[in-house]
Amino acid sequence: MSFGFPWGLLALGALVPLVAAYFLRRRQKPVVVSALFLWRRPSPRAEAGPRWERFTREASLLLEVLAVVAAALFLADVRWGDSARVRHLVLVVDGSLSMSARGPDGVSVLEQVRREAAARVESEEATQVTLLASGGTPRMLAGPEAEPSRALAALESFQAQGADHDPMPTLIWAQELAGAGRRVAFFTDVPPVNAALVPASVRWTALGTARGNVALVSAQRRDEGPTATVTLRVARFGEAPEEVDVRVRALPGAGAKAGTERVERVQLPEEGTATVRLTFQEAGDVEVSLPDDALPEDGQVRLPPAPLRPIAVALAQGLGAPEQAALERFLAVSPEVARGAEGSETDAVLVLGPPGTDARVTVGAGGAPRTFVGPFFSEKGHPLLDDVQLSGVRWTAGDNPPGKPLVSAGDAVLVSEEADGRVHVNVDLSRSNVQRVSAWPVLLSNLVREARRTREGFPRRQLMLGEPLPVVTLAGARYTLVGPGGSRPVFGAGEVSLSPPTGPGAYSLERGGDVVDTAQVLALDARESDLRERGRAEVPAREAGDDEAGGSAPGRARWPLVLLLAALVADFYLTRRETPGASGASAPSTGGAS
Repeated sequence: MSFGFPWGLLALGALVPLVAAYFLRRRQKPVVVSALFLWRRPSPRAEAGPRWERFTREASLLLEVLAVVAAALFLADVRWGDSARVRHLVLVVDGSLSMSARGPDGVSVLEQVRREAAARVESEEATQVTLLASGGTPRMLAGPEAEPSRALAALESFQAQGADHDPMPTLIWAQELAGAGRRVAFFTDVPPVNAALVPASVRWTALGTARGNVALVSAQRRDEGPTATVTLRVARFGEAPEEVDVRVRALPGAGAKAGTERVERVQLPEEGTATVRLTFQEAGDVEVSLPDDALPEDGQVRLPPAPLRPIAVALAQGLGAPEQAALERFLAVSPEVARGAEGSETDAVLVLGPPGTDARVTVGAGGAPRTFVGPFFSEKGHPLLDDVQLSGVRWTAGDNPPGKPLVSAGDAVLVSEEADGRVHVNVDLSRSNVQRVSAWPVLLSNLVREARRTREGFPRRQLMLGEPLPVVTLAGARYTLVGPGGSRPVFGAGEVSLSPPTGPGAYSLERGGDVVDTAQVLALDARESDLRERGRAEVPAREAGDDEAGGSAPGRARWPLVLLLAALVADFYLTRRETPGASGASAPSTGGAS
């Protein structure tokens, strides 16, 4: 037995005055009669005055007590057998950033979801609630089968800051938690693209509003010495202002006494984005903000310093004089590399040497030289060849190096890559002009960039919502990723791609408790900032749940009302039958005629 509303048992307090009324006799007025034979059932004695005494109407009292108990059980929502089982409700809340968007009344979608979820729990009379948040990685906010008050409290503290995602994996998980034949309630801000694809047991409730919006869709910071370069991209979605003020505030850094604030007026195209690039000197954290609109969260970012970590580069012995000089010139002006003590071959991340050595990149040509002026054929899409333009180049090569060809001319392989990542540049710079055109520094910069991706830590310092988190780890070490959602171990060695973080914030990679590197995930997602497709919709579940199929009572039990009515009818019949005798028993005796 259980009670859906235990406060209803307070109605049992009515038993106290009821029993007292049966024990308490009221004062009777003396009645003078000529003879007792006129009374149908004369009482042998008549007493006046209130007093407590044993009563003789036990059956009537028991029936009225039964009526009070039945009324209390109905008010307390008593449940027996199958109706006493737990009513489990599974709620799924969309964890996307767009759930924080405000409507015309200034109320966010998430706040509307909190109200609707509380009303749904009350209408379903749920005794246990499981609360899930959809996302790239679904999360359980409360449960499984938590108390309704605990689940609603978890929903009050929940903040939707996730990237755009497919909610179907979360809904499938929710169906498994709910059980066969049970319905799942899903709250979001966008109607389903195809209602027929919504699972049959899911009730889809959309509470969004289509609105215009201006948002930051990208924000990057790069620090070179004391100079910080901030690059922003601003987009306009729907009926939003055509121009906007971008406010950028640089907090003072270690070598500055005061910060710097700038306001840039940006013209926004109807389609596409506008780019803003600013530089600051000796800057600490840089705060970027747009005027508040429907979704203020995508108009504010904070960019901490992101200093370059130079790559240690070494030149192996045996390079030819032209190759040595060309490489030295590039390394002297490149801010991404470090030489000297950090550039020894033992500690270097990137070693450049002559052909036939174990260097990661070999530069030079052996064998009979052949000169080519084109056409050159490049491996399309390979990262080492990004922006490498070979038009107008005279390239002299020797014997073909091993590995997969990346650049070729006829049957000659000019650049190749082996399976272990070693790169061979088959060129004789004494007979070529490639070192005098832009293709040479671009190719070397790409080599340095790819080498950086093999260094321990985060290859990228700033990421947007929904992007995988790449890290580079060393074999044999134990790493932990620490972020706003807690910590989790990192498995694997070398280049590891972790699943997208569940929310924005600062993430650090730790090895043995020591911080190796940090990265910032920004609350920016162009798909979430586009609010034009948001709206309201109600797609009911197409499959009846247990509450409609008779598995649990849809309301209060009716049998206490039947018992109450039966007790009142029986008491009425009993008291009506005893009324004639009761009148004779109530007449006081005078002891005879006067």
